[in-house]
Amino acid sequence: MARNRKNQPAALAFGPALKAFLLCGFIVLCCVGYVWQKKQITELSRQIRSRENQLAALRDKNDKMKKQVATLLSPTALDARAKELKLGLVQPDPANIWRLPEPAVPKAMAERGTSQQVAADKSDADDPLEQ
Repeated sequence: MARNRKNQPAALAFGPALKAFLLCGFIVLCCVGYVWQKKQITELSRQIRSRENQLAALRDKNDKMKKQVATLLSPTALDARAKELKLGLVQPDPANIWRLPEPAVPKAMAERGTSQQVAADKSDADDPLEQ
């Protein structure tokens, strides 16, 4: 005997509609996720471009400042600035310049490869600054 549709439960008729609804919902979620991902990629690429432009501007500014420091530290600029401020600074006489030789490194320290500053012994009583 053939079954009648009238005798089938309502859950069986609701099943295909539920499957179609879930499939459509999944497709919609995938599309929304795709659009959200594309929006995020666009926003991140905009941020990267902005940061690269900032970096280029900072590098240019850094180069300009390095050139300015080099100009300000040049002897001619320092001399001109001293004259402008009327500080009364002049070049020292060669007789007033003391050239100190580099102290010799003890042989034992040179073999070990260590460097250490060599200082005068404070026990010397003939030091004029100590008196």
